[in-house]
Amino acid sequence: MPIRRLPEHLVNRIAAGEVVERPFAVVKELTENALDAGARRIDVFFRGGGRTLIEVADDGCGMTRDDLMLAVERHATSKLEGDDLVRIGTLGFRGEALASIGAVARMSIVSRAENAPEAWEIRVEGGRVEEPRPAARPRGTTVSVRDLFFATPARLKFLRSEQAENREAAQTIRRLAMAHPEVAFLLATEKRRMVDLPVQTPEARMAAIMGRDFATSSFAVGAEREGYRLHGRASLPTLNHGQPSMQFLFVNGRPVQDRQLTGALRAAYRDVLAAGRHPYVALFIECAPELVDVNVHPAKREVRFRDPALVRGLIVRALREGLDAAAHRAADRLGEDLPSVVARRGQGGASLPPGLSRAVLEAQAPFPSAGTVEPVPAFGLAETSDVDARATPEGLNAADDPVACAPQVPDADMLSKPLGSAVAQFHDTYILSQTEDGIVIVDQHAAHERLVYECLKRQRESEGIAVQPLLVPEVVDLPPDHAEALLGAAEDLQSLGLKVEPFGDNAVVVREVPAVLAGGGIAKLVTDLAADMAEQELPLSLSERLDHVLATMACHHSVRAGRRLNREEMNALLREMEQTPRSAQCNHGRPTYVKLTLADIERLFGRK
Repeated sequence: MPIRRLPEHLVNRIAAGEVVERPFAVVKELTENALDAGARRIDVFFRGGGRTLIEVADDGCGMTRDDLMLAVERHATSKLEGDDLVRIGTLGFRGEALASIGAVARMSIVSRAENAPEAWEIRVEGGRVEEPRPAARPRGTTVSVRDLFFATPARLKFLRSEQAENREAAQTIRRLAMAHPEVAFLLATEKRRMVDLPVQTPEARMAAIMGRDFATSSFAVGAEREGYRLHGRASLPTLNHGQPSMQFLFVNGRPVQDRQLTGALRAAYRDVLAAGRHPYVALFIECAPELVDVNVHPAKREVRFRDPALVRGLIVRALREGLDAAAHRAADRLGEDLPSVVARRGQGGASLPPGLSRAVLEAQAPFPSAGTVEPVPAFGLAETSDVDARATPEGLNAADDPVACAPQVPDADMLSKPLGSAVAQFHDTYILSQTEDGIVIVDQHAAHERLVYECLKRQRESEGIAVQPLLVPEVVDLPPDHAEALLGAAEDLQSLGLKVEPFGDNAVVVREVPAVLAGGGIAKLVTDLAADMAEQELPLSLSERLDHVLATMACHHSVRAGRRLNREEMNALLREMEQTPRSAQCNHGRPTYVKLTLADIERLFGRK
């Protein structure tokens, strides 16, 4: 088949396929144009999930008759000064958006420039451009896109449901609105207003889009390095989501969905968030235009930094510092209103007060400086408990008091501690502690898991992990692929104190373990590590891979649920938690403790 030039209308439709994937892409391109035009109010109307009508109206600078004629041509733009493709300071610029939209839809543009005597309208249908005509409109621009993809009907088969397209368009507007709180936004469908945001402060805009919980359950992020500036807010680990839809990332005011940046988020939250959960973040990166290429993706979703490793490190370090500083702020909730739970279970006689919308779980702050006390390997907990415990029928272990769960005169010094004084253990799993203004409930396994993990990390980063040779090496049978994966990481494991060697075809022999893990279930630990390495997607960097192994080790060695502790052991655990970074969450992101203030409890029982 001979080579031939494609006709212009077909070239435009091919370009449209890159720029206009779905209706939300039209919303994004037109809204970005409005923002670049200096608009202070943008109204978007969406009909039929974007198939029937997409209309974007703004009060920006507007266009003249000649501007309109150029605007619908390919590779025409007002967003590039000179011929420098690197120094791009606008949201737009690929020079194809309007031409591409007009190639696959029926589009009309009505615009009036500032101080112009009249407005002008131009129409484009399937790539065919009509002559501009006079029209009526105040300053600004209205772009109406009807019958999207009528010229390429095969594309209509790949659109999602009307509701799904509406949601995607709303999310697109929210992302742009997050970066521009000085602009009012409206997105309306036939049935309702999906987005309605007035001009707001940055903090109010975040709360409006991400929810009020984000304001109280997040921390400020700020860092600067070698021309890159990072600022914004990120959630505490206990405020998370099953999808990354609450992650708003911006580069020079441009919303991006970039794998480099989302990878940095995963790395920063790796130690404190369970797999499959995503933090809420609103992060803004600012830099000189020449330090980032914003023109590498047809839909402008991705960017390319001149120094990607520096940017990744900036994000990871800033987030980790923020997480450490806010380590003991418990941001989780009980999940639903306690009064409704009690009422459903028929455990309350009188109606409960409506004032308690939920039991807020909070911790006193600030705690003592993290990392100032190095925990002893056993963290004050004996390997086998010889507690003279008196377990009540309800499962309470009031170890030192034969009559009540709490002593009549608790230790005043311990009561003033952030996690208070241990009162009892119940169900051999949870520690109940009293503070000056409430109670704290601690998950002993989750808490000790974090303590062991942080201890191992500190040892690795300082003098190296202390090793305990096994008097009798332990042989562990494994599936062939698991044994191969484990032995492939033998060098890394040895740097962490776990020495494994091949032992026949389908087994390994363990000769050394970290001293802090001595006496634990070595076979189960090795089996789980091997399965992880063979079957799960591990972090890419060596540091992340080693941290993953340490987290698994800590989980296996920690005090298990069902283990009885006396009051001295419980208080030792509480004191170590107060001195350990990130001890408000276990290695999987679950909270290690919750706190109820006395006021919360009194409202729950109708005393206030």
